[in-house]
Amino acid sequence: MRAAAISTPRLNKMPGIFFASANPSELKGSDHSLLDDKIQKKRPKAFGTDLKAYLKSMLPHLESGIKSSKSKDILSITEVRQWSQSLEKLLTNQTGQAVFGNFLKSEFSEENIEFWLACEDYKRTESDHLHCKAEKIYKAFVQSDATKQINIDFHTRESTAKNIQVPTPTSFDEAQKVIYTLMERDSYPRFLKSEVYLKLLNELQGNSLK
Repeated sequence: MRAAAISTPRLNKMPGIFFASANPSELKGSDHSLLDDKIQKKRPKAFGTDLKAYLKSMLPHLESGIKSSKSKDILSITEVRQWSQSLEKLLTNQTGQAVFGNFLKSEFSEENIEFWLACEDYKRTESDHLHCKAEKIYKAFVQSDATKQINIDFHTRESTAKNIQVPTPTSFDEAQKVIYTLMERDSYPRFLKSEVYLKLLNELQGNSLK
């Protein structure tokens, strides 16, 4: 299938596993952005049974948050529980974005959250940079031969192509809504039942009782 208010940092880099830093940055002004690269999808490694090892390799800064809930944690049981309230709650949280992004990568659909985050960044772009960034997003995710083509209908694809001819901050709104709904109805429910999410809940729950 090709198919959080939200404080998402700008997309400076979007490497293959850009969530590893849990800090996606801007598309603007980068000659080395993901949008300029053609990245072939590779089958991700299994999550494995050791949650701490997995999270440490995926998000190194989570280690202290996993160790103890008595110190100033980076990740708390309350935060992780809130992820199950809605996809919006999950995407509002930077760590939530990262964990969900890696889950999507395991399902070969990480282009969905990458596109959604790119759209969030695009909305905050200064007017004189809209055209350049719109073109990059379109070529990377929307056009028919895009490297990370998203799963949208023909009408939405055509409408988006027209919108970026005279780009505005809302040029990608229609396509972004389609992808958000796709994640909300399809990937998000599976994520809440996934081994990585349930193990993370259990691990943090255990720490909170210590």
